Amino acid sequence: MHEPRTDDHPHDRIRLTGLAATGHHGVLEHERRDGQTFVADVALHVDTRPAAAEDRLDLTVHYGVLAEQVVGVLGGEPADLVETVAERIAAVALTHPAVLAVDVVLHKPQAPIPVPFADVTVEIHRDRSHLPVVSAPPVMVVTTGAAEAAPEELWPTPAEDGWAEPAEAEEAWLASSEEDDDEATGETISVADLVVPALVPEVAPPAAAPAPDLLAPGPLAPDHAAGLLAPDLGVGPGTPPVTAALASVPLAVEPADRLHLEPEEPVEVVLALGSNTGASQETLRQAVRDLDDVDGLDLTAVSPLARTAAVGGPEQPDFLNAVVLGVTTLSPRGLLRACQGVEAAHGRVREEHWGPRTLDVDIVLHGSTMAVTDDLELPHPRAHERAFVLVPWAEVDPEAVLPGLGGGPVAALAETAPDREGIRWMALDWWRGTEGPA
Repeated sequence: MHEPRTDDHPHDRIRLTGLAATGHHGVLEHERRDGQTFVADVALHVDTRPAAAEDRLDLTVHYGVLAEQVVGVLGGEPADLVETVAERIAAVALTHPAVLAVDVVLHKPQAPIPVPFADVTVEIHRDRSHLPVVSAPPVMVVTTGAAEAAPEELWPTPAEDGWAEPAEAEEAWLASSEEDDDEATGETISVADLVVPALVPEVAPPAAAPAPDLLAPGPLAPDHAAGLLAPDLGVGPGTPPVTAALASVPLAVEPADRLHLEPEEPVEVVLALGSNTGASQETLRQAVRDLDDVDGLDLTAVSPLARTAAVGGPEQPDFLNAVVLGVTTLSPRGLLRACQGVEAAHGRVREEHWGPRTLDVDIVLHGSTMAVTDDLELPHPRAHERAFVLVPWAEVDPEAVLPGLGGGPVAALAETAPDREGIRWMALDWWRGTEGPA
């Protein structure tokens, strides 16, 4: 059920505007010799909710440190192109674990242009799937108001440029769960008789959901932890100006994509299954067995089977849908690959958006992970409005809560879902008689 992010699901942003330093970037000799002013505007795409909920700096971005790092790049190792400097700034920003994406606008207002002009800017956007093409350089922290050192004193030993391998974009799906013309075997109940559990007062609101455990920065290894914070400069009344002004800030080496990190402890997952081509009920039955056989994934419960009208896309047969609960030690992307493997084993092909399919297996929740990338968004951004997910989920876990935007108690969301009338019937114990989770 995962689709590329749209503007309907924007990130929170932290903006740093007007960060300035004298740099020696450019292709002309006098630019390298004399230097000129460079200005950077940096917008950090983050999820501020975990930090806001617990009022903790370590769950967000220390923008004071980042500001010094950006200024260090502006005044650091010379580059011929402002495009390269912008990439370096983006790479530095993405070393901060809470940063999901970054926008950089680099200004060169004193560019050697022989006609009147106001400014020259380069604007780039980079994220965990579309990484900068240069590595994050070592940078210098410049204390505000301190004396400026000669250019050769400011430039650290050039870092070896390397092309950052972009994180391979695993295609994400929209498991719009749904079925084929097969009549389900097993006990059935009519929609009129279906009682979705009422909202219980004890259910915690979405704000009470635990803070994300993968994207929020957690404890770092001792040799990396210091790299994210500016060191004590040891500045005193007798400290020489240049010594007081400069301090090297080593940058922690962060994973290219934190969605590749495995959780330290097993986390709960919710998967949505759907099919409307071929022998759909048997396909879903086998898919449950296949998922339970995945190393690092243990299924704990299977919902009733729902026959539902297709939502979106071309006219097509009804879907059969189910939700399975489990625990996993796989990373979000590891679980995504496992789900894709099960789909592929059942002949899933992607020829038409929201078209008929033999099998969809979509990640609705992965622990408390909150993430938005081009190919994977967690929690699933449309789960809160899909009855074919919510109704089976509420049946198998009456007290479930969907975190994130538009979330809340699943039972209550099921009652108000726009496609609620599309639930035609439900079958209990439809997968029994085969080996599977108890």
